Amino acid sequence: MAHTDTLEQTLRELLAAQPLAVLATHGDEGPYASLVAVAATDDLRHLLFATTRATRKFANLQADARVALLVDNRSNQAADFRDAVAATVRGRAEEVQEAERGPLLALYLARHPHLRDFVAAPTCAFLKVHVASYFVVTRFQEVMELHIKP
Repeated sequence: MAHTDTLEQTLRELLAAQPLAVLATHGDEGPYASLVAVAATDDLRHLLFATTRATRKFANLQADARVALLVDNRSNQAADFRDAVAATVRGRAEEVQEAERGPLLALYLARHPHLRDFVAAPTCAFLKVHVASYFVVTRFQEVMELHIKP
């Protein structure tokens, strides 16, 4: 259990420190990656993000809800090979339903208050990723996995 606790702590620290993630989706033309502002729920079961409905990433999510996100703390220096932490998050994205929107939106806006007007726009979709697994890489090669039980 100590290993899982340490891994969860590493993930919480990484997600608290990094406001952005790279979101990978898949569409008719193949894979697509974009930056999104993210927030994680306390239990690590969900990552939240928002996007305009007219984006390629939203169209891709409508066709295929499977996603991967990359969150990392690299500094683009040689020290990253020993010091950087990177987490790949795999899961399925869906639009947040009205019944749960209030508390999830409050969590998201506590992390990204500058996005209040963006998320309030009718053209914006507020989404949550149901996390299936985290793959955390430290020290360039040390890989740890955390699988989230449904």
